[in-house]
Amino acid sequence: MDNNRLFLYVALVLVLFLIWDAWQKDHRPVPQPTAQTAPAKDTEAAAPSAPAAPGGSTPSAAPASHAPAQTAELPSKTRIHVVTDLLDVDIDTYGGDLRKVGLRKYPATLKDKNVPFDLLSDDPANLYVAQSGLIGRGKDYPYHRTVYRASKTRYELANGQNQLNVDLSWRSPEGVSYVKRYVFHRNSYVVRVEYRVSNHSRKNWEGYFYGQLLRTAPEQHHGLFSLPIYIGGVIYTPEDQYEKISFADMKKHELRRDVTGGWAAMLQHYFVGSWMPESEKAKGQLYTNSAGENRFIIGYKYTTPLVLAPGKTGSTGMDLYTGPTEHARLAKLATGMDRTVDFGRLTFIASPLFQLLKFIHGLVGNWGWAIIALTVLIKAAFFPLNNAQFKSMAKMKKIAPRLKELKERLGGDKERYNREMMELYKREKINPMAGCLPIVIQIPVFIALYWVLLGSVEMRQAPFMFWIHDLSARDPYFVLPVLMGASMFFSMMMNPASDPMQRRIFMAMPIVFTGFFLFFPAGLVLYWLVNNLLQAGQQWLIMRSMDSGKT
Repeated sequence: MDNNRLFLYVALVLVLFLIWDAWQKDHRPVPQPTAQTAPAKDTEAAAPSAPAAPGGSTPSAAPASHAPAQTAELPSKTRIHVVTDLLDVDIDTYGGDLRKVGLRKYPATLKDKNVPFDLLSDDPANLYVAQSGLIGRGKDYPYHRTVYRASKTRYELANGQNQLNVDLSWRSPEGVSYVKRYVFHRNSYVVRVEYRVSNHSRKNWEGYFYGQLLRTAPEQHHGLFSLPIYIGGVIYTPEDQYEKISFADMKKHELRRDVTGGWAAMLQHYFVGSWMPESEKAKGQLYTNSAGENRFIIGYKYTTPLVLAPGKTGSTGMDLYTGPTEHARLAKLATGMDRTVDFGRLTFIASPLFQLLKFIHGLVGNWGWAIIALTVLIKAAFFPLNNAQFKSMAKMKKIAPRLKELKERLGGDKERYNREMMELYKREKINPMAGCLPIVIQIPVFIALYWVLLGSVEMRQAPFMFWIHDLSARDPYFVLPVLMGASMFFSMMMNPASDPMQRRIFMAMPIVFTGFFLFFPAGLVLYWLVNNLLQAGQQWLIMRSMDSGKT
């Protein structure tokens, strides 16, 4: 096979991959927000409801005196502000919802590093809140439309303090007392949410805890140069394991799946919110539904109740993770949570690459230099294969005039031409497939590394040097893409095409790639640039050796 033609084919395949990857959506198109309609008279009926208890009913609507205003905003009473070493949180006494979670170690922008990135927010335009409650075979249960009482409106994790409890209280007409407790820990994005129940009634009490995430489907732009980032629901079960549930899926049909263990989450680029049961042996049900007004719910509820006799007390709850998709943290949580670091279908290759990249970063202290070092190691690992490829290309270049003369002499006798061409390969000890195998083997590694650099939260706002302050964002001055295109052009000129059509396409390929990479994250462009330079250097050395007769 003509190695020039092979290189062209591989380049075209990579371009097609980039185009497909930029356009494709993980499932179906995200539903767009529906038009605002006139508010209904019963605005409570349109609010997201609690899941039904097993064999029972959902809690009744909140009293009329607590009916929300006719607006897209969630009702609100008193805000409780909680600050830990990692989190900046707002809890609302209406429902006891977690209305805002700011991540203090992850600034919203590079311009103001003192403003935390808000993962959860009750802004109507970008609604994303965590709700929880109790349900049972009756109506008087505290849930996410109950109005609680709080003794304080501000809590802060003090120096030397490892745990912070925030309590909300409510008492039912039947005499059952409830304390909804949020438990925060130092150096943790996991919040324990639990109900402490005191049964002062005259009959047995039983209830089921549920936790759910409510959010709007953000408007996503799938332009030619946008990157394919999944935003939507995720569930994990021991049987089916990791499964994405898109907003379109939630809108089309409700999910009800009984499970032992597992978890439910909302995933977005670099961050995840997840409800996890207190035990992987817990019996529960995963559920989703569409709450109207472009609102979607994914949640987890227990199907085994907490049962309390009169005069007894007990507690039930779940863990809520709201934080970055840091692989080391997620691996310590529920089984499968580390899968939310989305490395695509080549995770079995991407995960070791990420671990190696992380190890190198621990040595050099800079993600940009870590990418360069990893690129060098990958090229070194493939050095023997690349040597075989470039030697084959050099030999093909040497016999190109003889092949051209052979083609001119035999004219249209393709069968004889192919036969004599193969005989020439045999005499010169040329294996035309030697140039193909290295490229085929390296394509999965390239795609896996592409996803590592695209999906790792460690790349977010990670500086490199000079003008590159964020490896996850495009180069603001397009210097790296231009250098990458120049390196590709130089590499192609070292092995010029044999016919005018190939030459024209070879001239166009660096321009096309540069156009794509203008808008790609700087970390990805850096990898391609270093890879091209190393490849050009290796090719130059081998061809120089071949020309001098040393090989």
